[in-house]
Amino acid sequence: MKDLLARWMPIDASAHGAELDQMNAIVHWLMALLFVGWGIYFIWVLFRYRAGRQPKADYVGAKSKISTWTEIGVVIAEAIILVGFAIPAWARWVTPPAAGDNPLTVRVIGEQFAWNIHYPGPDGVFGSQKAELMGASNPIGLDPEDSAGADDIVTINQLHLPVDRPVTVLLSSKDVIHSFALPVLRVKQDAIPGMETPIHFTAVMPTPAAATLPACAAEKECWEIACAQLCGLGHYRMRGFITVHEQGGFEAWLAEQGG
Repeated sequence: MKDLLARWMPIDASAHGAELDQMNAIVHWLMALLFVGWGIYFIWVLFRYRAGRQPKADYVGAKSKISTWTEIGVVIAEAIILVGFAIPAWARWVTPPAAGDNPLTVRVIGEQFAWNIHYPGPDGVFGSQKAELMGASNPIGLDPEDSAGADDIVTINQLHLPVDRPVTVLLSSKDVIHSFALPVLRVKQDAIPGMETPIHFTAVMPTPAAATLPACAAEKECWEIACAQLCGLGHYRMRGFITVHEQGGFEAWLAEQGG
């Protein structure tokens, strides 16, 4: 099933992606079956009840129970998808990673038209933020008087993650509603002003060399951060990039940024 889906879906580099892709495929197969079935039935009705064969209107209507049983079958199929696939997947999605799994916590703050990514630094504590300090040189308003923020790392449109380690993203927005979308990690969540929304996932595949900047730009193979919500005239520019490192590579990147 996964190999079949690989032709039509983006690369799946997440632990939960296969489950979502499978459910997506089941829904589309069901819709395709209904589309073909109702299309055939529609053509048959046009032929069977054409004016030449049925000159007088029949006000009694269909007496067969086929349509009723078809509708019951569709309801049962949808209930199986909902109860057997969607609800269990949702339950796993909303369950945060355990502290023993050593999750990485990152803040992502959307604005017109960029993604600000905030790492807590070696101390694991985010520095405090103040709205009045936000500006071109301090896009997230880090308070320079807070010692906890002295080792924090802030990037713009560049999300670096470790492979095989749970990640929790604390998502928010500075201005309007954005939608944080990571297609290769099967993540999409609205960023809403005044709210901090946690989302979590685990990347299980390092970014191939061909999908890292600048090599991927010409071939359009980059692992991208997209904004999936129209957020203004510059919406098309709100594009970031994901790099998933091996654990040693991620630690080296953090050390480089801290230096």
